[in-house]
Amino acid sequence: MPDGNKIAVLISGGGTTLKNLIHWRHEQKLNAQIELVISNNPVAGGLAYASEADIPHLVVSHKEFDNVTDFSDAIFSAIQSANIDLVVMGGFLRRLAIPPSYENRVINIHPSLIPAFCGKGFYGQKVHQAVLDYGCKLSGCSVHYVDDQYDHGPIIAQETVPVETTDTAKTLAKRIFEKECQVYPAVINAILGGNVVIKNRCVEISKR
Repeated sequence: MPDGNKIAVLISGGGTTLKNLIHWRHEQKLNAQIELVISNNPVAGGLAYASEADIPHLVVSHKEFDNVTDFSDAIFSAIQSANIDLVVMGGFLRRLAIPPSYENRVINIHPSLIPAFCGKGFYGQKVHQAVLDYGCKLSGCSVHYVDDQYDHGPIIAQETVPVETTDTAKTLAKRIFEKECQVYPAVINAILGGNVVIKNRCVEISKR
């Protein structure tokens, strides 16, 4: 991880993760500058948060490209032009091909305990409903590095949430998102602070 503190946030929808990161930055608890927001969706609600915070933002629609490689090249061309140190996915629902220069420099947060209830098709309320339908007693969220497969890269951090018998997908999602709002900025700070070490698939966060 090179020295620096510039991050780009990738979104596809409402931008609740982006909103949280902007809040942490405003409170001076996020040791990063949000330099760029990219959406694959031209009507993503999260673009309004970027505009309100005067963060440069752009749309790179996947519909304009014939394949994942060309779509990914367009995304990372903008990222490299902005000299981004760390790419943060916040509800970004398209698969990307990660270039070698950004290996272990792209992270995502998923609303389950990976490797359970993850992969293609598992996003948003679908994840939480699947957890409830399976009868799980525990769920949570996972922050992981992004590789060329859905929800597959090395896990950096996980937080757990008990599943209550009265839960709906909506109530479970709310409690898990509260955990996401804490763990994601903490991981970003740790990575940019040089406190994360990767050995094969094992990730260690130092306490220094």
